[in-house]
Parts: sequence; C-alpha cells; structure tokens
Amino acid sequence: MSKRQQKWLQKWTWGQLVAGLLSLWVLGWAIAQVPARANEIDQLRQQQQQVDQQRSAIQQERDRLQQAEGTAKQQLGQLQLDLNTTNLQLKDSDYRLKLAQKQLQELQEDYLIAEKAYRQKQAATIGRLRFLQRQQGGNGWAVLLQSRDLSEFLARREQLKRVYAADRQGLEDFQAETVKIRQQRQALEEQRNNVALLTQQLLAQKSEVQAKAQAQTLLVDRLTSDRAALEAAETQLARDSSRLRGLIQQRVAAAAPKAIIRKPVIIRGSGLMVYPSAGEITSNFGWRVHPILGTDRFHAGIDFGVDYGSPIQAAADGVVIIAEWYGGYGNTVVIDHGNGITSLYGHASELYVREGQVVKAGEAIAAVGSTGFSTGPHLHFEVREEGEPVDPFNYLG
Repeated sequence: MSKRQQKWLQKWTWGQLVAGLLSLWVLGWAIAQVPARANEIDQLRQQQQQVDQQRSAIQQERDRLQQAEGTAKQQLGQLQLDLNTTNLQLKDSDYRLKLAQKQLQELQEDYLIAEKAYRQKQAATIGRLRFLQRQQGGNGWAVLLQSRDLSEFLARREQLKRVYAADRQGLEDFQAETVKIRQQRQALEEQRNNVALLTQQLLAQKSEVQAKAQAQTLLVDRLTSDRAALEAAETQLARDSSRLRGLIQQRVAAAAPKAIIRKPVIIRGSGLMVYPSAGEITSNFGWRVHPILGTDRFHAGIDFGVDYGSPIQAAADGVVIIAEWYGGYGNTVVIDHGNGITSLYGHASELYVREGQVVKAGEAIAAVGSTGFSTGPHLHFEVREEGEPVDPFNYLG
C-alpha cells in the first residue's frame, strides 16, 4: 500500500468514526428528550429507521475496512517474501564483504612481503651504484691491461661485459619492482575502498528492510484497531435500536399519551441568542475541508478562534442536559432552550455547570480548550432543531 493510500485510509477511517459518534449523540439526546405529542410514535419510528440505516452504513464501512485490512495483510505477506529475498541478498552481501576483507588481508600481507624485498633490493642496488661510481674511470682498462696475452684480454673483456650487463639488468629489475610495489599499494587502497562501500551498502539494506517491516506492521495494527472501533459503534447502535423498539411498544400500549408542555423560548430568526464567545469566527456552518481528516466534511456548527481558558457563555436561557466528555467533542455542554431547540459547546478545557442546572444567557458555562477531536484551542458551537444541526446564524443576534 502506498503512502498516499495509507493517508487516505487513515483520513477515511477517522471520518467514519466521528460520524458514528455524532450519530450516537443525536440518538441519545433524542431518546431522552422526545416530547409526548400526538405524532410521538411516528417520530420514534422514524428515529428507529434512521438508526437502522446508520447501522447498515456502519456495517458497510466496517466491511470495507475489513477488506482493506485483508488487503494490507496480503501486502504484508508479499512484503515478507520480499524481506526473505532481501535477507538472502543481505547474506550474499555479507559473504562478499567477508571475502573482500579476506582479500584485503591477503593483499596487506603480500604487500608487506613485497615491500620488505623491495627495500632489500633497493639497498643492494644503491650499494652497487655507489661502488660503480667509485670505480668509474680506468679501472676497467686496468683489468684488461693486466692480461698476459690476447686470449686472456678477450676473456677479461667478456667478463666485464657480463658484469656490466648484470648491473644494468639489476637496475631494470629494481625499476620494475618499483612499478609493481606501486601497483600493489594502489590495489590495496582500492580494496579498502571496496570493503568500505560494501559495508555501507549492507547497513543501508538492513535499515531499509527494518523500516519496511515496521511500517507495514503498524499499518495492519492500525487497520485492526480501527475496524474494532467501528464494530464497537455498530454494537452501540444495536443497543439503541433495541431501546427504541421497547420505547415504541410502551407508547403504543399506553392508553393515553401524556403531553409535555414547553414554553417556547427561542424562535428561528428572532436573533435572541447571544454570541457564546468574543473570538473571531474561523469556520462557518456547512461543507468544508476538515482540518484533521483533510477531506470534505459537513461542519455542523461554527468555530470561534479563542485563547485557551477564555470563557464560554450560554447563548440563551435554558437547562443543561449534557455536561461531560462526549467523544470527539471532548468536554461538552448541551443546553435545552425549549421548543425543540438546543445549543452545544465543544472542546472545552473545563466545565463550570452540571446536568440539570438552569443557566441564563451570557452566563459562563465552560472554558475554551482543545479536548477531543481538535487541532488547537477553539470553541465549537452548534444549534439544533429537534436534534438536527442548523446554521447558528439563524438564531444569533
């Protein structure tokens, strides 16, 4: 699997997990807050259908992830074969390295012997040249003139020729030895460089093999972990689906549904909500490129760029229905404003309120942080109608 495929798979997996967690939040809120009106049973049945659809979607994504995991394992198996081949190459490289080191040792030994012989011959040649230099002049003729007759003269002349020829040959041999010892010295240096290069290549091969094995093992482990997370989300949805079925049966069996009367507090377009933060808006409601996943994702609220620890205010009067850690939202507060309208405040560093507490518009309810699925300190703010996210600017004044 290429780096680009791995990056895409990681982005896709996290996106599905976040979507699953968000769906679970909407479902949990809906179960707790469903009003007992005349069409309540129809609403519950619609929610039941939505849960089943979500379960089906998660099952499909789980199957895809499982297939990706299987592909990664196949690639890991192929990589293992490649690693086995590389290991054989490493053994061959190691053998060639040892052979080169042995040849280097032999060259060093031969060089030392040749250098010693060279030094001896060098000393003898220098001595002979110095002797000839001292004898230069009439010594050769003196030897010839001491001959008693012509025959002895010719014999001594022949001997002198052989002596001079031997001296010339010795000098030529010495010159040849000089060239040879230089070649041996050069060969020795080349072999040393060859050994150093083989050593470097062997270390590089080992490092590459280890890096490939580690990367592929991490990929398989991550795929396995992400698939397990999806299976956990599917299990949770199954539990919620069962709870909804039971709730629907209870409502149908009831002789007369009880009405829960709520006084409307917030109306769309009224501008009665105040801004929950004084910070600059860094991301609006709607589709955007997700800052972590790197893919197009629907942004269910607006983000305020605020310093860590800055206060978060309630956008309107209401009752706190959630004040706890909530998955990708991190530390989260959800306020019920009546009339099916709720507001959400995510990624807080600290919560100042508790579930069931009545709050007023502008009251500090939390501090800005970067908990949950976040890239840095900011406030994520949502407004929902009957659990469905809407553009907060429809309510902000």
